[in-house]
Amino acid sequence: MPVSVDIPMLVDTHIHLDADEFEHDREAVLASARSAGIARFVVPGVEVANFDRVAALAAVHPDIRHAYGIHPLYVDAAGPDDLAVVEDRLSKGDAVAVGEIGLDFLVDSERNRNRQEQFYIAQLKLARRFDLPVILHVRRAVDAVLKHLRRIEVAGGIAHAFNGSRQQADAFIAMGFKLGFGGAMSFDGSRRIRALAATLPLDTLVLETDAPDMSPAWAQGRRNEPCNLLRYARILADLRGTAVDEVIAATGRNAVSVFAGRL
Repeated sequence: MPVSVDIPMLVDTHIHLDADEFEHDREAVLASARSAGIARFVVPGVEVANFDRVAALAAVHPDIRHAYGIHPLYVDAAGPDDLAVVEDRLSKGDAVAVGEIGLDFLVDSERNRNRQEQFYIAQLKLARRFDLPVILHVRRAVDAVLKHLRRIEVAGGIAHAFNGSRQQADAFIAMGFKLGFGGAMSFDGSRRIRALAATLPLDTLVLETDAPDMSPAWAQGRRNEPCNLLRYARILADLRGTAVDEVIAATGRNAVSVFAGRL
């Protein structure tokens, strides 16, 4: 049952609980996270091959929500039929968002960029059709992601692992997006990200782990886990000079708002 927006709660807005890294101890990992106060987990799909796994997790665990999307790093292995599968899955009404979608220009290939943009545009149109928010992967492609969002309006969403400028942050916010912050805040050297986390309006931020990836400073070389989310909330509170309870309540409200009460 969706949670009330008035109930303070920690929400991991981006975690890959279906990943092979959790195969042998997933239940223990979830138990540890719940003990740390994490009340909801949003698991995005990244390719058609993992849609059944993310849906099955949500069916078994009442605190897990899921989304469907084709990640930009998986588009080379995808075809037009895969977009039809995304459309069919979204039509069932069990997803809280379209994602993980977006652009990743770390690999500088014009062909790959064009293909990524084709899939990104198609999935933005699906999000608009089904009136769903989007979970965005954005790496070295913030301006391109924003360009298409201006052309294809959607019901907001989350810019996952935000690492852009303040101007780019403001552009996302103006379009109704929240910005995801997590393990990068734990590194003293992440000065720009820490400054953004400290100064952006609190009602624009959500917390995430991206586990098992993006391990924090204290777990370098090890698997990231959802229980780290509580420490991220404390870091964010310290950066902002505010109480951790305020951060938990605000980021939880923001997450509920993003997903239109579907959490």
